[in-house]
Amino acid sequence: MSIREKVGWGIGGLLIVVYCLFPIAWIVSLSFKSSADISNGSFLPTVATNENYETILTGDAAELFLPALRNSFGICLIATALACLLAMFAAYAIARLDFRGKKLILSTALAVAIFPVISIVTPLFNLWREIGLYDTWLGLILPYLSLTLPISIWTLSAFFREIPWEMEQAAQVDGATPWQAFRKVIVPLAAPGVFTTAIIAFFLAWNDFVYGISLTSTSASRPVPAALGLFTGASQFESPTGPIAAAAVIVTIPVVVLVLIFQRRIVAGLTNGAVKG
Repeated sequence: MSIREKVGWGIGGLLIVVYCLFPIAWIVSLSFKSSADISNGSFLPTVATNENYETILTGDAAELFLPALRNSFGICLIATALACLLAMFAAYAIARLDFRGKKLILSTALAVAIFPVISIVTPLFNLWREIGLYDTWLGLILPYLSLTLPISIWTLSAFFREIPWEMEQAAQVDGATPWQAFRKVIVPLAAPGVFTTAIIAFFLAWNDFVYGISLTSTSASRPVPAALGLFTGASQFESPTGPIAAAAVIVTIPVVVLVLIFQRRIVAGLTNGAVKG
């Protein structure tokens, strides 16, 4: 490329980075502003303060935020583990076995993934209250599988197709059973794809708001996104912008840390499952 093209691409990339990071920087700035400094119109706080973080960690909002943070970690980790485990078997069958209905299964998974969540919340609300799953961890884990399982099946089925069939056949020739070949040969080779799928599934469950606000009513199982919607100000005339921004920063930290630590595995899993070779 010429110097002019390089400069153009560099400026374009810089604009995209600024566009993507500006909302995050704005939230971080809000989290360090006092309530009187929120609406002054400036980007940076006049005087940086930790009062918003103290409010959600040790103050009035701690009883609402900290249990919700615990619930989100527990529920999302369990839902992610179940989704990856079930998706591994389903994706292996779709990629390796020849049977009728494979395309129907993938089409159904895609349809479930794009189905609007809000349309099934009301039936789930009534059903969960009848069978005793309302406001429980299990009552959120099961709906979260509808978010995480379809994308997990699609991602892993694409990845399993790239694993050479001859390696599994060689293991069976050496005396391994189909289960042993799957467990000792296929699963280790599919580890990058499984890891990528787990990260994506965890993000989907972690960011859910509709299920969390509709299927819970107490801090026993309410996740963080739903808890943020229940924050209140010091009075009815004051908006809790600062505490919400501080909570949003804390909730975002685990996601950013996971991506920074495991970004190579994530990229490897996505590219290996997407490139035919």
